[in-house]
Amino acid sequence: MNTYKALGLQKANAICYSGFRNGQHPGGAHPSYEQIKEDLLILQHNWRYLRVYDCDLHTQRVLEVIKAEKLDFKVLLGAYITAEMNNQGCPWGGQHSPEQLELNKRHNNARIHTLVKWANQYPDIVCSLSVGNEACVDWTDHYVPVERVMEFTQYVQAHASQPVTFCENYVPWLGKLKPLGEILDFISIHTYPVWEYKHIQESLEYTKDNYRMIAEAYPNKPVVITEAGWCTNANGRGIDPVNVSQENQKIYYDALMDWVLEENILTFVFEAFDESWKGSPDPMEPEKHWGLFNEDRTPKLVVSSLYSNLI
Repeated sequence: MNTYKALGLQKANAICYSGFRNGQHPGGAHPSYEQIKEDLLILQHNWRYLRVYDCDLHTQRVLEVIKAEKLDFKVLLGAYITAEMNNQGCPWGGQHSPEQLELNKRHNNARIHTLVKWANQYPDIVCSLSVGNEACVDWTDHYVPVERVMEFTQYVQAHASQPVTFCENYVPWLGKLKPLGEILDFISIHTYPVWEYKHIQESLEYTKDNYRMIAEAYPNKPVVITEAGWCTNANGRGIDPVNVSQENQKIYYDALMDWVLEENILTFVFEAFDESWKGSPDPMEPEKHWGLFNEDRTPKLVVSSLYSNLI
C-alpha cells in the first residue's frame, strides 16, 4: 500500500541527481557551488524531490545550495556503503584485500554517522534517508551483508527523525532482504527493463510487474521506485544498442510517468544528467548515457518541450 503521507512525502516529480561533469568524478574533482546551482535551477522547473547518493563534498554542496538559494527541493539523502565482503558473483571485480575490507568498514561507519549528522542539520530539506545503494544484489562489486545493513538502519532510525530505506534492485527484496524489509520505514526498488533485454514495447509492463511483486511481498510497507530509466547509447555490453535511443527513452519515460501518476507511486527517474566518468573508458558505455539532459546540460528529446530555451 502507498502510505506516503505517513512518511511525510507528497505526490511530486522526483529525479536522481549527480552533478559530476567532464573531468570530475567521486574521489576526484567535484562540481562547484555555482555548477550545482546551475543544475538545480534547471531541475526546479519540473522536479521537487532529488535523490543524492553519498555523504560527500558534492552532496554537502547540494544541501548548501538548496538552503542558501531557498530552492524548493526535498532530498532523499543516501550514504554510499562500500564492500565489506568479497563477492565471487561480480563479473567485473568484487574481490578486495582483507585490509581494504577493514578500511571499507570504517568508511561505512563514518558515512552512516555523516548521514545522521546532515539529516539533523538540514531537517527542512532532507525528507528521507537511505543506508546504501545496490550493496546486496548478487552481482554488486560493493557487497555488504544484510545483517550490517540492518545495523545501519537501526542506528539511523535511533538518531534521525526522517524515514529510513535501502535502495536496491527489485530481485533481492523477494528473498534475502526480507529481514531488512521488515525493519525499514519503506522499501526502495530499482527497475531497468533495458538491462534485462526487454523491448521498448514491453518495458512498462515489465516495470509494473517488478513493482507489483514487491508491493505484494510487503503489503504493509510503502514501496518507492528510487531508480527507473532508459539510456540513450550503448556499446553492446549488457544492453543491445538497437534498443536504445532518445526516442525510446521518451517512450519509456512518458509511459512510466503516466502510470506512476495514475497509481500514485513515488518514482525517482534515473537520472538528471549524463555522466562521462561512469563505467569503462568507452564513450558508448551505457552507464554514461542515462541522463534526461546531455552532459553539457542541453535537454534530450524526452524533455525538449519543457526546456526549449536551453536548446
